[in-house]
Amino acid sequence: MKATVIDGKAFAATVRTKVAEHVTRLKEVHGITPGLAVVLLGEDPASQVYVRSKGKMTVEVGMNSFEHKLDAQTSEEDLLALIAKLNADQDVHGILVQLPLPGHLDSDLVINSIDPAKDVDGFHISNVGLLGTGQKSMVPCTPLGCLMMLRDHHGSLSGMNAVVVGRSNIVGKPMAQLLLGDSCTVTIAHSRTKDLPAVVRQADIVVAAVGRPQMIPGDWIKPGATVIDVGINRIDKPEGGTRLVGDADYDSCAAVAGAITPVPGGVGPMTIACLLANTVTACCRANGLKEPEGLTA
Repeated sequence: MKATVIDGKAFAATVRTKVAEHVTRLKEVHGITPGLAVVLLGEDPASQVYVRSKGKMTVEVGMNSFEHKLDAQTSEEDLLALIAKLNADQDVHGILVQLPLPGHLDSDLVINSIDPAKDVDGFHISNVGLLGTGQKSMVPCTPLGCLMMLRDHHGSLSGMNAVVVGRSNIVGKPMAQLLLGDSCTVTIAHSRTKDLPAVVRQADIVVAAVGRPQMIPGDWIKPGATVIDVGINRIDKPEGGTRLVGDADYDSCAAVAGAITPVPGGVGPMTIACLLANTVTACCRANGLKEPEGLTA
């Protein structure tokens, strides 16, 4: 068996096209331009690259991009004051504070100071609670992207057994909630799970989100299962240099699975695409307009 490769890069391009079309309609019909504000503290190279990419794609789909780059030593008081200003700004429909934050700042306090309606990362405690109880919420971008790809590949997910390996607040837990919402039978597995290989082998859908390179080998995968690999890990190459790998061992898993996302080029591109989709959704909700179809959970 050779697994179907789920091309996240191509799928993300399709999502961005849908976002751009909806942005055009918002401008032409309602005179509204969705706006995304990104706040970056410090000089972390990876965060800087990510923020630049977000800003570039925001503009490409026709939205307004507001970037706020602050010194790493910015006080909590000043950061909260900026967020309060963005909460009140009617031109800003989505607010994202790039994580991780410098150590002197309380990440939970900062995240929960964002207006939940503008929390396009879906990390605010109110959105977490709404998602967990099956109500309308802002959904974290990476799990939303995974769900979109699964729906596109399978159609209905109803009745499928899903195992999410990893229990983070950013991916594992919200992913499980989304799969439950689509009527999967869901298991969250983690480092304390007894006989983890046996648990994973029961899955029709495996979502690998544990942050350990190539942790899941092919002999853990049920033949024909779908593997969604959220992991992005950099490892050394024997000949020198490094390469990116996922949490699943791609070659051995691809030999058994029915479908699999590659790393890179799988889940990663979907995260920014879903951030843009969330911003459009937030804009529509703020203005009492119909939400874009196919861009929400």
